[in-house]
Amino acid sequence: MKIGRVTGTVVATVQAPLFDGRALLLCTLLDAAGGETEGYIIAVDTVGAGAGETVLIVDEGGSARQIVGVSAGPIRAVVAGVIDQVDGWPLA
Repeated sequence: MKIGRVTGTVVATVQAPLFDGRALLLCTLLDAAGGETEGYIIAVDTVGAGAGETVLIVDEGGSARQIVGVSAGPIRAVVAGVIDQVDGWPLA
């Protein structure tokens, strides 16, 4: 699992049918101190997260597919939760 901050959405005019009705979120990854890193990930939204929110990302294909309820498909990462607080971090 990883922690990230939602920085935007990804729009694709042509996509696999599995993504129909599902938002794709662009998330900047955060380091252990809560600072932004150079990395990012595109994740399927399962919780209704919005821009600027700090989120919990499951970045393991099999586990991510279980969360959305499919056994096979092109899903690698999902936003599994919105984080309210991490001890020691000032959340934006």
